[in-house]
Amino acid sequence: MIEDEARTAREIVDALTAEGYAVTLCADGPAGLAEARAGLYHAITLDRLLPGLDGLALLAELRREGVTTPVLVVSALDGVDDKVRGLRAGGDDYLTKPFALAELVARVMALARRRADKPAGTLLQVGPLVMDLVGRQATRGARELDLTPREFQLLEYFVRNAEQTLTRSMLFQAVWEYGFAPGTNVIDVHVGRLRRKVDADNEEAMIRTVRGGGWRLHAPD
Repeated sequence: MIEDEARTAREIVDALTAEGYAVTLCADGPAGLAEARAGLYHAITLDRLLPGLDGLALLAELRREGVTTPVLVVSALDGVDDKVRGLRAGGDDYLTKPFALAELVARVMALARRRADKPAGTLLQVGPLVMDLVGRQATRGARELDLTPREFQLLEYFVRNAEQTLTRSMLFQAVWEYGFAPGTNVIDVHVGRLRRKVDADNEEAMIRTVRGGGWRLHAPD
C-alpha cells in the first residue's frame, strides 16, 4: 500500500489485515516505487497525490519496467478524466475517496485473485524448500506447508537470507516493519511456530538456533 495519509493508511491496513493479508506500507512515492519494483505482491493500492513522486508517474514507471502487479488507484480526484488517466497509466481499477473500507477490501481481493490465477513465475528455493511467491505457496519436498500470511512473509525473509544469522532485531524490522521492542517474545513465538511447520519430526532441521545470535536457515546436506 502506497499512501501518505497516516489515518487512512492505518484504517486500510487494519481492514486488510483482518482479512488475512500481510500489508507493506510505504508513505511516499520513491519508497513505494522501490518496494513495488520487486513485483512479488498480489496487489498494490496506490494514492495519486504522493510526496516525492506523483502516483501516476510511479505507476507508469512500473509498467515501463515490466512490473505487472495489479494496481488499485485510490484518489480524491473523482473526475472522469482523472479516472481515465489513472487507467491509461496502467491502473487495473480506480476507487475515489471517500470510500467504504468494505468496498476497498473487495476490490483488492478481486485483484489478488486475478494475480493468483496467473501461472506462477517467481520461485525461491533452498534445498528441498520451495516458495512460490505468486501463488503464495510453500513446500518442503512433497509436503505442502500450511502457513499464515505472516509466517509466509517470515519464511521468505529466511529464504532470501539463507545461511545467514538473522537476529530478532533484523526480523522485527524486516517483517513487522517497526523498530525492535526490547523484551518482547513475539519473534520467538512466530519462529517457533514456523519451525514446527518447516521441520517435521523425521526431517533434518532447516531453521536452526544460533546461540546468542538468532536463527539461520540451513539447506540439508
